[in-house]
Amino acid sequence: MSETRSEPVVDTDDQGHPRRWAILSVLVLSLIVVVLDNTVLNVAMKTLADPNEGVGASQGDLAWMINSYTLVFAGLLFASGIIGDRLGRKRMLLAGLVVFGIASLLSAYSTTPDQLIWYRALMGAGAAIMMPSTLSLLRNVFSAKEFPKALGIWTGAVGIGGAIGPIVGGALLDHFWWGSVFLINVPIVIFGLIAIAILAPESKGSQAKADFVGMALSMIGLVSLTYGIIEAGDAGSWTGIEVWGTIALGVIVLAAFVLWERRIPHASLDMKLFKNTRFSASSAIITLTFFGMMGLMFFMTFYLQILKGYSPLETGLLFLPFGASMLIFAPLSNTLVQRFGAKTVGIVAMLLVISNSVVTATVFQADTSVWVVIVLFFITGAGMANLMPPAMNTLMSSVPKEKAGVGSALANTLRQVGGALGVAVLGTIMAQTYQSQIGQAAPELPSAATESYAATYGALETGLIPQDASIVQAANDSFITALHSTAWVAGAVGFVGLLVIALYFPGKRRQGAESATSPAAEPEYVEV
Repeated sequence: MSETRSEPVVDTDDQGHPRRWAILSVLVLSLIVVVLDNTVLNVAMKTLADPNEGVGASQGDLAWMINSYTLVFAGLLFASGIIGDRLGRKRMLLAGLVVFGIASLLSAYSTTPDQLIWYRALMGAGAAIMMPSTLSLLRNVFSAKEFPKALGIWTGAVGIGGAIGPIVGGALLDHFWWGSVFLINVPIVIFGLIAIAILAPESKGSQAKADFVGMALSMIGLVSLTYGIIEAGDAGSWTGIEVWGTIALGVIVLAAFVLWERRIPHASLDMKLFKNTRFSASSAIITLTFFGMMGLMFFMTFYLQILKGYSPLETGLLFLPFGASMLIFAPLSNTLVQRFGAKTVGIVAMLLVISNSVVTATVFQADTSVWVVIVLFFITGAGMANLMPPAMNTLMSSVPKEKAGVGSALANTLRQVGGALGVAVLGTIMAQTYQSQIGQAAPELPSAATESYAATYGALETGLIPQDASIVQAANDSFITALHSTAWVAGAVGFVGLLVIALYFPGKRRQGAESATSPAAEPEYVEV
């Protein structure tokens, strides 16, 4: 075993690591692979269901190909951040990339739905191991002055990765077999492993006594809570014992986690942080924003693909303005915050995000021009680009640098749980509103054809119900009404976020005073 030694760095607090921008480029590439893979699978669903061209997956199999990844990812995120702080963030990032790459290779050559489900779960584990380390490494290689800009680029990568996923997936499926959507990850992972091994320094955080009980409670609680939320979203109902039972178990275990963390001296997550209004407000904004946006953007896919008739690749191209806008504006967000203050920038950004819900609820109809969608996505991306970096920066800077992995893991966990909860809650509203509307407009339809908009069109395509223009019109009208109702609820959630920003985000004067009195911690670089 080689001996650990400190890498000499001069004026790190002012300059950061000398290779910081090259390190950022590699970390962004690694991040894009993970985010891209989450969206690329959506394009391959129809092919995977085909017994000849795919693996003959049922609707339940397809759901679990997505959910197995989400479940493992959410459950391991927080614990991975803690472990990374102790063992080394570079080690965790490399380990996560190896697991993710192997799982991608296995997924590409799966022969049965069950194999693909398990390999997707392994991919979720790899993503969870590496994700907190990307952000915590950034915190350690960039100075306090440059970190917000780096965080803006990191956030933009999340947006562009999600946007190009369907485009990449559609292009690959047009020319290759379905396994190519997973196989594309392998060469990128290999490049990332080599580049990170050469460029990135090792950094470690707190070496206090390991909190194994806290890590176990966090994993059990998050897995149980996320499973219940996913089941609620799939079922369109919150009444089944499998839904509320697992959610209740998750809440109880997470409450036990909080109590445990409060009473031990070596807590993984210092609960006193939540007494800091800026920390709590930033946590709330991350959760509320992803609740509203992930839910609403998820259902916009149905609007574009089913009602408008766009192909998966065309739908992916229509989402591109959202990612492009984030990539353009996220790196500039810190400049705006420095000039106008986090509160002003946050309020304007949240209003831009809320505009998505308001326009969707009041303007969107079956014949709405696609240009309205394009412009709306671009405006929403600009809002997210100026909302997430300040919130993430506040949360990360509230956590001691030696626990940067914990801060990163917490931020990503909030995003994941908030997004899953948004899809589930808004999905329930969408499903129940649609069922009510279609039941009144076409009472002759069987119950199997009225569970959802997709179910009605599926019944039309399979011949379960006749190809009648009046039924198609009733389904479209019911979906638009349900979309409007869902958008209003998403807008209401955004309004709660707006109040949080107005009440608790610092204005320009207060922010300047806090920056002047906040001591900057010196980064620690270690090569192994």
